[in-house]
Amino acid sequence: IHLATENEQYLSELSDQAGCFKETQIVEFVFLLSEKWHLDQSARYQAVELLERFMIKQVENICKSSRENVKSREQGQGSNCSSRRDQIYDTFVLRLVSCIQLASKLSLHYNIVNSDTALKFLQSLKYSYTKQELLESELAVLKTLHFQINTSTPLSYVELLLEVLGHNGCLLPARPLHQLCMQLLDFSYLTRDTIYDTLLKIAIENSTPSKLQVAKFLTVKEDFMLLAVGIISTSVFILNPGLWKQVVQHLNCITGITSQSILEFSYAVLKHIVGSTTP
Repeated sequence: IHLATENEQYLSELSDQAGCFKETQIVEFVFLLSEKWHLDQSARYQAVELLERFMIKQVENICKSSRENVKSREQGQGSNCSSRRDQIYDTFVLRLVSCIQLASKLSLHYNIVNSDTALKFLQSLKYSYTKQELLESELAVLKTLHFQINTSTPLSYVELLLEVLGHNGCLLPARPLHQLCMQLLDFSYLTRDTIYDTLLKIAIENSTPSKLQVAKFLTVKEDFMLLAVGIISTSVFILNPGLWKQVVQHLNCITGITSQSILEFSYAVLKHIVGSTTP
């Protein structure tokens, strides 16, 4: 109930820029770096979400500041935004590393990425940051997010729903199902745009969605509960198709998400796993 409420609250306050910083290259960068530093999966997802939230806030603050300080909106704002945009570009990798550091500190089971480790990596990319600048970057992320960094990730939703399914007597192979869910969640993050593009076309029954339809679909793309039930449904279908309908019914009862929506999400994921256009 708490997760569902949190998810609804997040969707009701959704920024128009949501998802802009979850491009495949960015997510892959975070995942690979988290793997290099031996962080658990919860930390990698936390880092992606932290980076997304921070960058959106930073962009919004810059635009707001530009509107307030510029007298001539057409001439002044362009040059001012340009310099501020360059600043975002220049510090992006530093902020990304800071988000991974913060995520590692929220994880209770694995290594914490300390300043020496982070600096060594940044220096390998020819950045010349100091330890003080690294600490200031972490603080900048914390202040921008008002120190509210321990938010739920899609992984939290997947694992809790698996617990509820087991508690409700839905007999599933726990370990292999959990492992496959983790793999599919990674896959869905790395192929996010293509999966949701397929899902949108299924939903509107049209291969060329309008800009308005794409904009309205943003709440679907950012719905963690839908993502979680879709990942579990797809995993069950792969491991044990005979149990699939039963599990979908359970997920529908638990979350209120329709069986049709779960089916469509699973189809979109499977289509890109298999790489087939067969109905």
